[in-house]
Amino acid sequence: MALITNKRTPSGSSWREFFRYTLVLFILLGLIIYALLSAWLGGRGSGTRSVVIYGFSILGDVMDKAVLPAFQQQWYEKTGEEIGFITSFAGSGEITSQLVQGVPADIAILSTESDAIILMEKGVIPGPTWKNLPYAGVLNQSPMVILVRPGNPHQIADFSDLVSGDFELIHPHPLTSGGARWAILAEYGSAWFTSGRPDLAIQQLTGIWHQVGEMPVSARVALNNFRNGVGDVFITYEQSFLRETSLENLACDVVYPRSTIFTEHTVVRLDRHIKAGHEALVDRLLQFLWSREAQEIFVHHGFRSVDAALNELNPAFGMIEKPFTVENLGGWRVADQTIIRDVWRDKIFSQIANTHN
Repeated sequence: MALITNKRTPSGSSWREFFRYTLVLFILLGLIIYALLSAWLGGRGSGTRSVVIYGFSILGDVMDKAVLPAFQQQWYEKTGEEIGFITSFAGSGEITSQLVQGVPADIAILSTESDAIILMEKGVIPGPTWKNLPYAGVLNQSPMVILVRPGNPHQIADFSDLVSGDFELIHPHPLTSGGARWAILAEYGSAWFTSGRPDLAIQQLTGIWHQVGEMPVSARVALNNFRNGVGDVFITYEQSFLRETSLENLACDVVYPRSTIFTEHTVVRLDRHIKAGHEALVDRLLQFLWSREAQEIFVHHGFRSVDAALNELNPAFGMIEKPFTVENLGGWRVADQTIIRDVWRDKIFSQIANTHN
């Protein structure tokens, strides 16, 4: 099956593609203006102080509905002060671009450490400051799994079954989605980690990407499209599957690959935007994110805790025979350059795009 984007060739030359990306730019501009105004107004009028948080897409519900309200309650009980939050959640690449452009966030929670590295290289933060946070800035985890239609009509049992077949794979775009980059590492790394052969890993990644038919901007948008009947197979976070099925929003089956990557999500403190007098509030929130209370909330919402003992609280977590992390692939700098750029972008995607030009 040939790779196309929104049922078109991936060249991006059509007018519909032009207008789609123009719309994305307007949305990004609107979010930036909203955040700038909200941050400027935060602490005015009612006297309520606000913390501005930007995060990758699938964190939205658990943060807005559970983690942040729990911290608000704890802060109020200890200080008597009511505080507020201004949050924005989108694809990790989108969030990173907005932060580089100057969105005044106090805290960012990114899907990948590679996005934190970009912030460092662009001068948004002075160095790898996230390494000074608990667990070197890793907030929680989630293995990448395969979602299939009910009954698993194409008999998918592992990543190796995705290299060919009469089905369409929906996949977020790696340029805007951290979940997409994790998926690429899972697709490549599962073959490399079990065989030790880079050539087989490249073959598997190439075959999988010939099955891709839809590339939404984020894991959340991809999930919504899959829910609405787009595609036959979707590689995503275990957390997304657990959340959707617990809410009965999505009828599908899940396939736990024999070997897959455990995603690790990175927290960054953006010192340059923290208002004078807000430092203690931001620091206390950061401490809370790794507290037992917050980590249990993440576990109950389908994220795996950095404290492995807490993961026993959620019996829905599946078993992975041979899990691996990005460190097994050389760390994010190496994986980003050698797998995502050199292999996926320069060899696989460019070849498929040229085929359809």
